[in-house]
Amino acid sequence: MTLSEFITKLDDVAWGSVVLCLLVGVGVVLSICTRFLQFRKFGHAMKMTLGRVFKKTEAKAGEVTPLQALTTALAGTVGTGNIAGVTGAIVIGGPGAVFWMWISALVGMMTKFCEVTLAVHYRERNDKGDWVGGPMYYIKNGLGKGWGWLGVLFCIFGALAAFGIGNATQVQSITGAINGAIDSLGGNTAATQLTFLGSTFNLSSLIIGVIVAILIALVLFGGIKRIGSVTERVVPVMAVVYIIASLIIIFANITHIGRAFGMIFQGAFSAEAALGAAFGITIKTSITKGIARGCFSNEAGLGSAPMAHAATSEKDPVKQGFFGIFEVFMDTIIICTLTSLVVLTTVAAAGAEGVGISWGTSGGASIVTACMARIISGGVSGVLVAVCLSLFAFSTILSWSLYGTRCFEFLFGTKASKVYQVIFVLFAIVGATMSLADAWNLADALNGFMAIPNLISILALSPVVIKLVRDYFANLKQERLS
Repeated sequence: MTLSEFITKLDDVAWGSVVLCLLVGVGVVLSICTRFLQFRKFGHAMKMTLGRVFKKTEAKAGEVTPLQALTTALAGTVGTGNIAGVTGAIVIGGPGAVFWMWISALVGMMTKFCEVTLAVHYRERNDKGDWVGGPMYYIKNGLGKGWGWLGVLFCIFGALAAFGIGNATQVQSITGAINGAIDSLGGNTAATQLTFLGSTFNLSSLIIGVIVAILIALVLFGGIKRIGSVTERVVPVMAVVYIIASLIIIFANITHIGRAFGMIFQGAFSAEAALGAAFGITIKTSITKGIARGCFSNEAGLGSAPMAHAATSEKDPVKQGFFGIFEVFMDTIIICTLTSLVVLTTVAAAGAEGVGISWGTSGGASIVTACMARIISGGVSGVLVAVCLSLFAFSTILSWSLYGTRCFEFLFGTKASKVYQVIFVLFAIVGATMSLADAWNLADALNGFMAIPNLISILALSPVVIKLVRDYFANLKQERLS
């Protein structure tokens, strides 16, 4: 069995019916228990996030501001999954995969709310005086010693997953986007190819990987404060630029918007109905890829983002929990939908062949570039996607370097975390030379495995979340009356 075959089988196991049922099922159960808080109190959630996110807040040593906690977590969620991941899900699972992304996001908003709330409620200080939290800590401090093995299991999967979701796929996507931009401007990155451990890659990819590794090291070794200060500057800019670029393409294809939504809803239950032929795409593939890539993008249920939120200076767990709702909404309902409409309105206008789509195979950022190139002429579209994707991916790498470090620190102590960070930095070079399919399959597999212990723990601790929510709104009502 080759490495690629092993990774593919691992991915199939990780995203089998058990994990899919857990991801959606836990979100549904939590939604019912809180009387669908994510919808019922959506306006309040936006007021507590967007309404105060730019309010000047001071953070003490070992803390970050709520904005920095949000942008660090958003840096992990708003990443290549929003461009390459969404496109890949559409190509492999058909347009219907977008519908299942939406479903995973609607219930995922509640899942992430609970994760963030528990992370702040059960956090603690480490040897350096930093706030640390996340699934391993709410398992340890909430479920008790008898459940310690579950926290260890999460950290093992989390530390390994960081190399996939937060490193290999991100760096590989950066190299692909930059190589594509160079080629669109008249270059020829394929002219100098190298082969290492069975993988063939361009020399430019290796060079990009080395540069990215150096940049990671410069930020990572500065700790949570430096990561937070970088992400709070990069994330808002990259999100605005990509949203504007996407809207330009969508409005240019506005006459095809109805057809695009039709393909999504028809494809959710029949690829043949949406595409005119089956193309080997089954409903199971559509659901699996939609939920898996949706989870990859918004990270609801993985237990990763709570590790960033645990460092916030905010004292109220529920107030910080609302940022979890905002993140999933912004990431999947807004940005992933924009990417989907860029691709599908262009397909409706020019046909799949016009943008290089071969249904049922694989696809990435190059398809988004091709879609934008129809409206934004010349090499500008390639450069635009390369810049957006590179910023998305780099900010995701920074967030996941923190998540992996926190997991390793929980297992082996604060002093040992430097060893992990060095390996993480060097792995960026490996990620630059991996194949796209292997990188994504490895990321999907490790995501699925780390989600299992986290979902079990938040389900077990759901009574704590319900009590915290009741107390929060009771206090809020009391404040209004007084």
